[in-house]
Order: sequence, then C-alpha cells, then structure tokens
Amino acid sequence: MRKSRKMIKQVLGIAVLAGIIAGPAAAQQASSGVSPYVMNTLFVVFCGVLVMWMAAGFAMLEVGYVQTKSVVAQCAKNIGLFAIASTAFILTGYGIMFPNGAWILPGVLGYDGVIEITDVVDYGSDFVGRGHAGAADIFFQSMFCVAIASIVSGTVAERMKLAPFFIFTAIFTAVIYPIQASWTWGGGFLASDFGFKDLAGSTVIHVVGGTAALIGALVVGSRTGRFVDGKTVPLGNASMPLATIGTLILWMGWYGFNAGSYLSFSSDADATNVARIFLNTNMAAAGGVIAAAFISYFKENRFDLSFMLNGALGGLVAITAEPLFPTPLMAFSIGVGAGLILFFAIQLLEDLKIDDVVGAIPVHLFCGVWGTIAVAFTNADATIFGQLVSVAIVMAYVAVASGFVWYVLHKSIGLRVTSDAEDVGIDQSSLVLNT
Repeated sequence: MRKSRKMIKQVLGIAVLAGIIAGPAAAQQASSGVSPYVMNTLFVVFCGVLVMWMAAGFAMLEVGYVQTKSVVAQCAKNIGLFAIASTAFILTGYGIMFPNGAWILPGVLGYDGVIEITDVVDYGSDFVGRGHAGAADIFFQSMFCVAIASIVSGTVAERMKLAPFFIFTAIFTAVIYPIQASWTWGGGFLASDFGFKDLAGSTVIHVVGGTAALIGALVVGSRTGRFVDGKTVPLGNASMPLATIGTLILWMGWYGFNAGSYLSFSSDADATNVARIFLNTNMAAAGGVIAAAFISYFKENRFDLSFMLNGALGGLVAITAEPLFPTPLMAFSIGVGAGLILFFAIQLLEDLKIDDVVGAIPVHLFCGVWGTIAVAFTNADATIFGQLVSVAIVMAYVAVASGFVWYVLHKSIGLRVTSDAEDVGIDQSSLVLNT
C-alpha cells in the first residue's frame, strides 16, 4: 500500500512538473494561433472607436465656446455632420481616396467604385501584419472624415444656417477631402513625386479642415458685435468646464487617431511602435499646454484656460504627421512649437478681423503646417522641400474647391441666419429646425 501511494505521488509530481514546463510553450502556441489579420482588424476597429469618441469632444468643445443662446444649434450641427460625413464618405469618398490603381488622371483623380467590404486591405511591407478587414478600414477612415467636418463646424458657429452647412459637409466629405487624400494615402502624386510624409494627417486632415474653415469664415463674415471700432470684443462662452472636458476627450481620442494610422498590431515590433506613438502623442499635447500656459502668464499675468486648451490641441495636431520617429523630448518640443505658433496665429486672425469661435484655424491650419514641416526633422525619408510644396498644393486646392462651394451656397440659399435670429439666438427661434 505504501509503495502504491509513493508511486502515485511520483506520477503526480512528474505530471505537475511536465505541466509547468509545457505551460509557456502551450501559451506561446495559443498566442501564435491568433492570426495577424485578426489582431490588426481588432486594433483598427478599436482605434476607430477612439476616433469616433472625438466627435463628442468636438461637440463639447464647441458648446463650451459658443454663447448660451447657441448651444442647441451647435449640438444639432455636430450630430448632423456626423451622420452626413460618415455616409457621404462611404458612398463615394472611400473609393476616391483609395482608387487602387483605377486612376482617371494618373496620380491626381481616381475612383475604385462602390466599396467592397469583403476585401482584405494589404498595405505592403511597411506594416508587419500586412492585412486587416476591409470593413474595419472603411469604418476607421470614415471616422477620420467625421473629424475633418467637425473642424469646420466650430469656426463658423453662431451665424451660419444649418442647411447650407450640412450641404457643404456632404460635398466636402464626399469629394473635396478624399481627392486630396488620394494624393498622399491613395498613392497619388504627392507621395510618389514629392515623397510627402503624413502618417495620420497633419495636412491631409487638419490643414485641409483649417483651410476650409478659413474660407468659410471669410465668406460668411464675423458675428455681429465681434469687432467694434477696430477692437475685438469678447462675446462670452457658455461653459468653459464643458470646453475643458471636450479637450480632454479629444486628447484621449487622439491616441486612436495617431496609433490607428499605423494599421498594424500583430507583432512585438508593432506593439513597440504603437506604444511609442501613444507616448509621443501625449508628450506633444503636454508641450502645447505648457507653452500656452507660460505665454499667457507672461503676457497677461494669469493662466489663460482657453489658450491652454488650444495649446493641447495644437500640440496634438502638430505631432499627427509623424508620431512614430521623434523621441519623446522631440515630440514635446514639437508641441511647444505649436504653442508658440498659436500665439501669433491668434493675434493675426484678430488683426485681420476673422471670427473663429473656437480657434480652429490657428489650431488646425497653422499648427498642421508646422507639424507637416517638422516631419523632415525626424523622418530621414522626408525633405523640407517635399513637405512644403505638398502642403502648399493641398492648401491651394482646398481653398479653391471649398471657396467655390461656399460661394455658390452663399449666392443661392444664403449662409447667414437673419440678424434678428442672431441677436436672440438660434436656439430661441424656429431656425434651429428650419435653417
């Protein structure tokens, strides 16, 4: 009996030891059983959800900056543009942005037809995983498209009718935005002829949105009472706490914006690179806040919350073009540079009497240009000439294309609400639903 018990113990001991030894190997085998395709698809969808969350950030930021009498209209504008932009982009924009070799004008204009959600998207050897679901890519890119429409929304707040804004959003996201995006992300002439580098869209998204917002602000004009006798008059904000919450939501969503653009999370190298993008994105935002805080303190002897919020966003915009290659210190410096540029850009807009309710033009246009140029300082494959020429071409195209649409809308159905509606506030009139 004793020998039997001893033998059983020995057998159990050997079994336990074998399990301990085999455990890591079994785990490794299970891990390797998850295909790169599955990991990449999950990663892209998750980052797309983070970018979708930015829509809430834009809404809260804009609601915080507008006057109390315009809060409902601004909320309506944001929920409407989300639905319109994501639909318009899926109907035509995605096929234009990624022509897949079906160029009508080589490198300039193409169309791959109606989307095919069964395809596997393969971006080649630049990404270790090399492949994710076509539907995941369409979803992710459509969330980017919503972001670009949101940039325009805040600039022209409080004096533009909803109907023409929604029409502009549809045209902008279905045609204007995807055409220029195809020049870079779709393998067009900016990427092939100028070696243009813009990983997540300092130019493709933010400069484009900022340019369209600038032209819109020029066409629609400033709010009544904003500039009086050559002076800039503060018109008040509905809620700076909401603007702060909106900025923090955008900050969070930006991790998905930048990291998701890497499009792969299926290897140790991918995980390392994505983690670095997260860190650099955060450091740039921090640099923008700190620069804005110091500038406002030395200028006004106080910390200007509005300037600090835009400092965070400016830093995020600037690092978006190249969030992988900079060191964390360099990323912080790029954010600091964005904070400095913001100061001069805001002053310039005020001198030119351009009314930008949320500061989107300094944040997205000016800081986007800075971030695009800064790529040449960290990415050996980029040149200052290639970056400058490319951003200039994109700005010129968007200014002309969006300007044409703004002008036609202005001359046809009109852009501005009536003076009475602006005075009492769109929220207090039937114009919330009828404009």
